[in-house]
This record gives sequence, structure tokens and C-alpha cells, in this order.
Amino acid sequence: MAISFEVIHKDIAGRVGKLRVNDKMVRTPALLPVVNPHLPLVTPREMQEMGVEALITNAYIFRRSTEYHDRALEEGLHAVLDFDGAIMTDSGSFQLSVYGEVEVSNRDTLEFQQAIGSDIIVPLDIPTPPDAGRERTLRELAVTMDRIREARELFPDANLAGPVQGGIFTDLREEAGRAVQDLGFSFCPVGAVVPLMENYRYQDLVQVVLAAKRGLSPATVVHLFGAGHPSMFALAVAMGCDLFDSAAYALFAREGRYITPHGSFKIDELAELPCPCQVCRSMTADELRQSEDRERLLALHNLHVSLAEIARIRQAIQDGTLWELVDERCRSHPRLLAGYRELLSHAADLERSDNVSKRRFFYRGSETCQRTEVLRFQEVVPRIPIGERVLVSFDGREIPGFDTVLNFKPPFGPYPVELAETFPIGQSEIPEWDDDMVRSGCAGIRALMEAHPNSRFAVQCGEAWVHLVLEEVPGAEVYHEQV
Repeated sequence: MAISFEVIHKDIAGRVGKLRVNDKMVRTPALLPVVNPHLPLVTPREMQEMGVEALITNAYIFRRSTEYHDRALEEGLHAVLDFDGAIMTDSGSFQLSVYGEVEVSNRDTLEFQQAIGSDIIVPLDIPTPPDAGRERTLRELAVTMDRIREARELFPDANLAGPVQGGIFTDLREEAGRAVQDLGFSFCPVGAVVPLMENYRYQDLVQVVLAAKRGLSPATVVHLFGAGHPSMFALAVAMGCDLFDSAAYALFAREGRYITPHGSFKIDELAELPCPCQVCRSMTADELRQSEDRERLLALHNLHVSLAEIARIRQAIQDGTLWELVDERCRSHPRLLAGYRELLSHAADLERSDNVSKRRFFYRGSETCQRTEVLRFQEVVPRIPIGERVLVSFDGREIPGFDTVLNFKPPFGPYPVELAETFPIGQSEIPEWDDDMVRSGCAGIRALMEAHPNSRFAVQCGEAWVHLVLEEVPGAEVYHEQV
């Protein structure tokens, strides 16, 4: 196997890393544009000049093409596409999901992918749709696993991908991930999720991906098959996806759709082109609409936007601000927001891979209270050494007669003044306090009280917070003015 992966930076479950495939290197997270040799709106050479380091094409199309079959075997895939980066090939599973059958066997497609010089080869897995019942899902998963094992036996030294299937059933996804991992695969696509994204089922997508991740090793490269729109890239990276493939740049262009990081628009309805790419800065919306090359120009714009979003995500990971980017992107659509909230419900699992310290923490609403940084702080609060009588002061003022006085900062909770300049207390920016953040901070007080049952606790707060504190911190004395 000539696939290796080195993690350079991480945030939540996202990784900036170096994926090495044979003699090629790909920075992750990465987008692999889908290339159809018969419909080259943007050529692979142009993609390479735009910074694309890897792409994906369909071996089934090449195998059945009268124009490209022989050339691919004679010249190799890289020469035919005029692309120097890494090339991954799909086996025909996409056609299988669309048409229900393909005229190729697992062995045939594996041999063909190997013969044309694919850098990453995919077995002919069965893409079980989300609406399939458990019996069908189990049956098709068994076929997929048999084909993965056959691929390993036939080509033990090839750069094989091990697709993780299992439909909508999270237990099957986890079992499949573990089974593929046990076979020694280090590159694992999560498959058959396009219908979830097409129907805006981002909550289900989060459940499926995280289930697959639970079965895989943390060192495994995770590829999300068919993740097309940049508005959901940040969410997927936060789940731990390293690679995406997408034909959306071209498909949307054919439909006259203009992609932005927040959604897409019909070009016929735009009065302005709100993008800094070369296409948008060289013409007006009306000129783009009327251009003979409208489809190609839209494709170029859509690809520029998609690649820029991947770069923005890599920077956010390095800055430790991926949560803020996920929050921003997921507020562009109610279903994305549901996916974001589902991701936050798994914060306890995500916290184990998240960084201990970051550049900053911005409060962006009630969802922020569930983030990994809040959870971790409240897990370490019980370690604070305290005396018999403890005061938690909302405004920092002290009251005589207490052995320990702690300050309070929502959404985290109580902290000693010595931690005022450390992360996350010192690097957090919060607006005027609201009920949600104060309730979250009170959870930190409760954690401290539970860890020290022999200490007596009091809370000093403004009168506006008395009722909330009495409700959230039962057993503590509450002062609403200095005594």
C-alpha cells in the first residue's frame, strides 16, 4: 500500500493533513472534482492550474467509452486527462445506484482500474439507498463486504478504498466501518449518502457519518462520497471527513445555478455577482447570462467557490475556529441547522479529539453552549481546589466569610482568578448575558458542587438572575446584593 496520512493540525474532528498517494501529495481537507471525459466543462489541466491536487473520474465510463477505452489502457489515465495529481476512480457504483445494474463484475472493474493507472481504486460496492429496509440493507452490505474482501485478495498491494455502507442504520454503519478497518484499509469512503444530501437530511447524514467513524481508526482517511455543495463542507469536516468528491460545479452550471458558500441562486434572477473570482469580476450578471459560454463560465465560478471554501476550512482548522465557521454556514438553511444541532449532541465524543487550547471562542447563540470547549471546561471544573465555604460571584465582588471566591463566566461557569487569562476564559468573547448561557454556566457550578459534597456554596448575582440560579443550582445560597 502506498497511501499514508499525516495530520498537521486538527480542530473538532477536522484534520489538516498530508495525504500521500504513490508519489503524489494532497492537502486535506480536499475536494476532488468529478471529471467526465465526455463533458469537459472545465478541463483537468485547468483544475490543476486552479490548485486542484486530486480528482475523481468514473472507470465504468472509461471502460464503456469507444473514444477513451483503448487510449486509457495504452496511455494511462493521467496522460489521457492531462493531469499530474492523484486520480481516484469510481467503480461503477454510481451507475448502479442510478440504473440498478451495471455490465461489469467486481473483478473486471478492479482489473480495469489497475490497468489504466488509477491512484486509488474502488471495489464495486452496493450503494443501499436510505429508504431501504434492514433486511435489504443487510443483504447488500454482505455483498459489499464480499467484494471488498475479494479486492484485497486479488490486489493486496493496490491502493484500495474500503467503502463503508449500511444504509440509514447506524449500528450497521459502525459494524461495517469496523469490518473494513479489520481488513487493513486506511482509505475509507462513506457511501450512499447522496440521497440524504439531495433531500436535505443533514441530521441523518451526521448520524450515519459519525457511526461509520466510530468503527474506523482515527488514522483512517475518510472520504464522503458525493458531497457536493460548499455550504455543508464545514459541517462534514467537523464530523471528521477528509475528502469530498463533487460534480455540483458542472451539474449546477448546466441548470443555470450560481453557487455561493451559503447556498445557490438561479443566474437569471441575479442582478449582481457577489463573488471575487475572475469570472465574476470580469463581467456583469447580465453579460454572464447572455454569454455563449455561460455554462462553462458558471462551472468555473462554481468550482472557484468550492475550492475557496475548502481553503477557508483548512485555515479555520489551523486557527481553531472551525466551530464558528460551522455555525455560520449551518445557519444558511434550517435543515443544515438541524444537522449542526445533531453534531453538537455528539460533543462528548468529539471532545476527545478536539484541541485543549484554541485561538478564540465566540458566543454565537444557544448552540454555542453545547460546544466541546464548554463541555471540557465543565469536566475539569471539579478539579478546582476549594475550601469549606465557597462563593461564586457573578460580578467578581467578594463577600467576607468565604474560604474560596470564584468568578463566573457563562457559558462555562465558575473559575479562579488565576485562570482569567487562560483558554477558554480569557479568549472568549460573549455578548450581553442571556438565559441560555447563564444556565450553561450554572451547570458548571453544579459540577463543582457534586464533586465537593462537603462544601457549602453560595452564589452572588444580580437580581435579574436570582430566579434562574435558584432553579438551576438547588442547594446553594443566593445573594442578589452585597452583604
